[in-house]
Amino acid sequence: MRREARRLAALVTRDANTATQIADTATRDADTATWGADTAAVVALAYPERLARRRDATSNVYLMAGGTAAELAAGSGLGDAEWLAVAEATREPGRAHAVIRLAARADEELATRVAASLLTEADEVAWSDGDVTARSVRSLGAIVLTERPLPNPDPARLRGALLDGLAQEGLGVLRWSDTATRLRHRLAFLHTRLGEPWPDVSDEALLARVDDWLEPELSAARRRADLEKIDTASAVRRLVPWQEARRLDDLAPERIEVPSGSRIAVDYSGEQPVLAVKLQEMFGLRATPTVADGTTPVVLHLLSPAGRPAAVTSDLDSFWDSGYASVRADLRGRYPKHPWPDDPRTAPPTSRTKRKS
Repeated sequence: MRREARRLAALVTRDANTATQIADTATRDADTATWGADTAAVVALAYPERLARRRDATSNVYLMAGGTAAELAAGSGLGDAEWLAVAEATREPGRAHAVIRLAARADEELATRVAASLLTEADEVAWSDGDVTARSVRSLGAIVLTERPLPNPDPARLRGALLDGLAQEGLGVLRWSDTATRLRHRLAFLHTRLGEPWPDVSDEALLARVDDWLEPELSAARRRADLEKIDTASAVRRLVPWQEARRLDDLAPERIEVPSGSRIAVDYSGEQPVLAVKLQEMFGLRATPTVADGTTPVVLHLLSPAGRPAAVTSDLDSFWDSGYASVRADLRGRYPKHPWPDDPRTAPPTSRTKRKS
């Protein structure tokens, strides 16, 4: 340790007498590995990146100016020091941080004076901890000395931070209403079934085209809460060419009217569009409803009176021939107030029960 102290002193002073004085100070305190301020200056001049500040008042972990985290070895006499000049830190298997083996007490004044070349002052606008942070920061390398809120960040940097947030956390940063989600499903179906000009609205495609659908709201936003206010349904519609927008409801209707007169929502979230409807509401219909200009029959989930699937088919006419009889035999005893006609093709559709005579 005496040899190390003398070597460090020789590195940072041109005055031999001063170097000897500093080395002697280090030598006197070497047995406790707790050196004086002169020694801290020597270490800091030799290794400015090893100036370290305690992370918080209850921790024994320090952050060095070079960005490395290190903790004091057990039993160190430096446990109450906020600042250290670290002469030696070692890595040990199984430990999260390097271990400080040799250090001297320092303070902020010494650190900023001796390692002035590491001082920076900068405005930071970034996505951090789930939101935009905008601050003016004075740092010593990786160590933040002071920070204050930045009242008027550059709009371009705000936009960049929000884009980083979208890239890191995905489109879940936005608020997707049921309307917006259903619209995406409908457009995804048309893109898969018919191709262009119906847009790809997968997460990857939308993130790659934010300029085409999230403006002007994105450039006006300052924080996550502003992103959550965006009407995503209206935003996504910007991707649909205006000539095609008028055909959306014809090609991928949000609801289909069934024989009973009910307008039932179509679910486009799976590989095929699904219409879940009570069986009695489909009486009198032979052909399965279709979408995408008649090219795609919907998958009918024919429900029992309790709302549970009694049959699944994309060929209604065939179901009346081959499947209806077994469903009728299974359910009419359990639901006697509902009609179970012999010929469902000619029976009147209904969404109600029948009265007992």
